[in-house]
Amino acid sequence: MRSTDAPAPAPVTFWQAFRFWLRLGFISFGGPAGQIAILHEELVVRRRWLSERRFLHALNYCMVLPGPEAQQLATYIGWLMHRSWGGIVAGTLFVLPSLAILIGLSWVYVVFGQVPWVAGVFYGIKPAVAAIVLQAAHRIGTRALRNGVLWGIAAASFIGIAVLHLPFPLILAVAAGLGVVGGRIAPARFVAGGGHGSGANTDIGPTVIDDHTRAAHTLFRWPRLLAVVGVALALWLLPMAWMTAQLGWSHTYTQMGWFFTKAAWMTFGGAYAVLPYVVQGAVDHFHWLSPLQMMDGLALGETTPGPLIMVVAFVGYVGAHTQALLGPDAPFLAGALGAALVTWFTFLPSFLFILAGGPLVESSRHEVRLTAPLTAITAAVVGVILNLALFFGAHVLWPQGTGHDLPSTWAQLDAPAAALSAAAALALFRYKRSVMEVIGAAALIGLLLRLSGLA
Repeated sequence: MRSTDAPAPAPVTFWQAFRFWLRLGFISFGGPAGQIAILHEELVVRRRWLSERRFLHALNYCMVLPGPEAQQLATYIGWLMHRSWGGIVAGTLFVLPSLAILIGLSWVYVVFGQVPWVAGVFYGIKPAVAAIVLQAAHRIGTRALRNGVLWGIAAASFIGIAVLHLPFPLILAVAAGLGVVGGRIAPARFVAGGGHGSGANTDIGPTVIDDHTRAAHTLFRWPRLLAVVGVALALWLLPMAWMTAQLGWSHTYTQMGWFFTKAAWMTFGGAYAVLPYVVQGAVDHFHWLSPLQMMDGLALGETTPGPLIMVVAFVGYVGAHTQALLGPDAPFLAGALGAALVTWFTFLPSFLFILAGGPLVESSRHEVRLTAPLTAITAAVVGVILNLALFFGAHVLWPQGTGHDLPSTWAQLDAPAAALSAAAALALFRYKRSVMEVIGAAALIGLLLRLSGLA
């Protein structure tokens, strides 16, 4: 830990920050908790670009928002340091390397997915993904379900999506309504749980942006707010209007843009929270990809840098590539355009939230807390994620479908996949192994099983 009487670091230039954000885009593994920890260690402790309180102040705001909080935190810090372009660069570079990597991996998956060794790798990964999603439900649940009321909301949301097949947005709306009412009549039951940790609260000495720094661009001004909202609206409306006019509303690209616009506003609780909605739309409704392909995409998202929600790029690529939207001679270009398209519409709201809301947050300079509706939404998210784990598990353990009675169902069970899923769950829950380690081991075992003819 640095001494509190250390000299203040030199001001950070735009290009120094650019190089850091570019590097961060390639090393931001570990999900939101790991990415936030990297940001804290690099920017607060090691480089001292901003103080602990300013970091936590920004993090608290990002935790309230829908969308990937680590990417939004990087955008906020970039904006705090170098105005709007600093935020745009930081947020874009947090995503861009992941997009490029996922486009390449998606192409390999679509073109070579039936090659024995590639199929073996993904055979092993799928059962591990089911265990990973189950762990996500457990992790969010232990943080969010602090009393019987919230447990009840989680159970009701599970029944709503698993048994009644209610649409995901309706479940979120009902949960938010319960939060509004519950926050008034029983506020103690809707106190928010903790967020991702970011290290100890320490005194690290002078920083470039300290607790009292107030740059002119962080002051709230109505003209600036209206300008930011107007630019964001234009950046959404222009491509949507062009696709609607040139391709038609029912075209896959147009529907991808509209669908992932809606998804971007529903990611309360992280990427796992919106996955049920993506599965309902991309898999069940539009049939852009199959449930097993969705699991493969989630595995790729887990093992590449950047936000986990980048799995949407895989969805966009596979949906556009397999349909050859740009003709039979350009499937890769169609897929790459699909991946870029859904990434654009998924992340555009995150930039709006930070660049428009940042001055409001800086003006208040108090800790922003989750409201009662958001607490209820997070509880509901636990139920839908649990359903997602069961959905994935059923498709992995019974790839040919279940039988009409218990004996035939057991006869159709994929025993190696079941053993792999149980081993992955044991590694995650009992031995606390990382997601990367579990996926790597599962991929190797799946490869060996396929090459040996045991699966």
